[in-house]
Amino acid sequence: MDIKDIQNLIKFVSKAEVSEVKYKTKDFEITIKTPLAGSDAVYAQPAVYHTAPQAAAAPAQAAAPVAAAEKAEPVSDDSKYVTIKSPMIGTFYRKPSPDKDVFVNVGDEVSVGKVVCVIEAMKLFNQIDSEISGKIVKILVDDATPVEYDQPLFLVDPS
Repeated sequence: MDIKDIQNLIKFVSKAEVSEVKYKTKDFEITIKTPLAGSDAVYAQPAVYHTAPQAAAAPAQAAAPVAAAEKAEPVSDDSKYVTIKSPMIGTFYRKPSPDKDVFVNVGDEVSVGKVVCVIEAMKLFNQIDSEISGKIVKILVDDATPVEYDQPLFLVDPS
């Protein structure tokens, strides 16, 4: 099973809203667990996923108005900025390792193919390259936090 198959399986599990899936073959075994399976607030608003506690449902409901406020702000930015989105589910890191410098900061110029972050998925660190050239305007995710598939990570001014 390659990384694309694993990513597709993770997408399927998140859309199916189940709490746990185990897949086992003769020489491979994978278990995928979701924190709040069946909760519409978690899957309908991916921005809430990385801020909501895993065990309590009440704080997730309290965080929903915050997510709505965050959702309203980037709408105006989308018209002039391009978004770099997460290609997978995992943990977002701004540095290649704890003792190294960050890949990019706000105001840095990026070009096509430049590494902007890494996402850890199943103990594999995947480098995420910029697909556009421009200037980093905003970093939308905190370091060492979980991210969803297709979640916005950076806003880039292509001009």
